[in-house]
Amino acid sequence: MAEQDLYQSAAGDKPAAPTRREAYEASVRRRSNRIALTSTAVVLLSVFILVPLAPGWEAVQRSFFNGEVFAKTFPGLLNAFLLDVMIFAWCAPLIALVGLGIALCRDVRAPALFPLRLFGAVYTDVFRGLPVVLVIYLIGFGIPGLGLPRPWNSPYIWGSLALILVYAAYVAEVIRSGIDSIHQSQRAAAASLGLSDADTMRFVVLPQAIRNVVPANMNLFIALQKDVALLSFIGPVEIFRQAGVYKSLYANFTPYVGAALIFLALTIPATRYADYLMNKQNRRRR
Repeated sequence: MAEQDLYQSAAGDKPAAPTRREAYEASVRRRSNRIALTSTAVVLLSVFILVPLAPGWEAVQRSFFNGEVFAKTFPGLLNAFLLDVMIFAWCAPLIALVGLGIALCRDVRAPALFPLRLFGAVYTDVFRGLPVVLVIYLIGFGIPGLGLPRPWNSPYIWGSLALILVYAAYVAEVIRSGIDSIHQSQRAAAASLGLSDADTMRFVVLPQAIRNVVPANMNLFIALQKDVALLSFIGPVEIFRQAGVYKSLYANFTPYVGAALIFLALTIPATRYADYLMNKQNRRRR
């Protein structure tokens, strides 16, 4: 027996040959990839060939894809985009905290704390039911209309507050769904160990719930980065408003295309990362 083990260790473990099923599945994947690549190439070639043949293509190209205007305005758009990033940077953590607080309010079970649960339900119903731009208008123009002194009449403050209120409602519902996904046996096991309800939520339920809802919240924060542009309606000169200024200055829509490319350069990697997290979570569950 020892001689056989010595022989196997010296010879090394040879990889097992693929089974007939594995070989068939690999051939199906290769065929599917070839079909997908071919169909994609056909669609792209059709777009690049047929679109320039349209009667108004030259006018559209001058108005939306003007290289000279793009080169002149792109640096200014990048500088304006920094304001979008700054607004996102201070809104995102506040949204996470407020959303977590609302989710915990909706999960309270003590009869004496029912007003908190009612508040959480009313909050999510109201702010999920209103369009983001409407909340921005109501808060961004309404509160400064009270005649507050500087800096409390700033559209940056009240526009950010509008985004926080709306997105916190969505984040709260996502976190609450994560809390509800934790099986009741987890709470029962924690209670059997002598943990209070607060400790059970803090040490047992929340860590699992937050890990489960990270991909969904990533998608919400990607949407938040785009909706920061809506603050331009109440005054801040961020990338969308700056593109409008350039459009009026050059009588050309190319700055909007430049702004779109800047947004895509940020949101596409973030979207792919959110998909990666979701696929990783699904593999772990399986």
